Amino acid sequence: MTDFLFPGLNLAVTTPFDDRGGVDLDAFEDHLERYIAAGVDGFVLSSGTGMHVYLSREESDRLVARGARVIGSRARIIVQTSALLVEDVIARTRHAADHGAEGVMALPPFFEGPTDDDDLLAFYEAAAEGGLPIIGYNVPQAVGVGISPDLLRRLSEIPNFHAVKDSSGDLAQQSDLARTGLPVMNGADPLVPYALYAGAAGLIWGGANFAPRTCVALVTAATEGRWAEAREIWRALEPAMNLIWQGDYAQSVYAAAEMTGYGAGHPRRPLRALGAEKREALGAALGDLVARERDAVPA
Repeated sequence: MTDFLFPGLNLAVTTPFDDRGGVDLDAFEDHLERYIAAGVDGFVLSSGTGMHVYLSREESDRLVARGARVIGSRARIIVQTSALLVEDVIARTRHAADHGAEGVMALPPFFEGPTDDDDLLAFYEAAAEGGLPIIGYNVPQAVGVGISPDLLRRLSEIPNFHAVKDSSGDLAQQSDLARTGLPVMNGADPLVPYALYAGAAGLIWGGANFAPRTCVALVTAATEGRWAEAREIWRALEPAMNLIWQGDYAQSVYAAAEMTGYGAGHPRRPLRALGAEKREALGAALGDLVARERDAVPA
């Protein structure tokens, strides 16, 4: 659809932490510049991959303010505003709007939260009071409740509800959502080329943190219908994208980004840095992505 606001690759960007585990806002500026230079279309600030649930409200707000200032008009800005209290979702959304964000992404409340369609609808109706286009976040394995095609149709009647990001990892389920004709964004790393072929309107991609140039090339090829080229690029990405999806997701993304020259320090407690054995497996899965991305990183 021509009026879709978030096409292409929207990077669920990692948050840099210093040696003491604090958010490193100065490093964040350089971090964003590398991804902008790589051609990323948009950013999700305070993303899940960026440790959103382990940031305080104040830290997240500062991160959004600094990130939005650095990005400016050079890429689109999406902010994750998920919170347990809908009032916090609204307040975070208004803060994002004040700093130039073009949209927000929000999970349903994720601890003993809504369990049926009417409750989910009521939540997103309230969240829409924040005033920005909303991307609903479908990750039933984490939240315990999912967005069905019927619910998506109802959600689309909310004026500010713009799309759903599907991170279920189930291509059949995502295809069911896409067949509604409403915008669906893929959020499952191993499904990227298949989701694009099936009609995904855009991507929110955490794994792209460690191979942004390669991921941009894949999306460009797929968008232009050069599927043979997209398939060849995917062959380089697939082993690592499949591996990180099997567990220790954020830790693996942080470790892989360090290996390819896009490091953001270690993930924040309670998560620990990836262990030696898993790092070895990850390095093997990355293959020539390490050399490809390191050679491309601006000095």
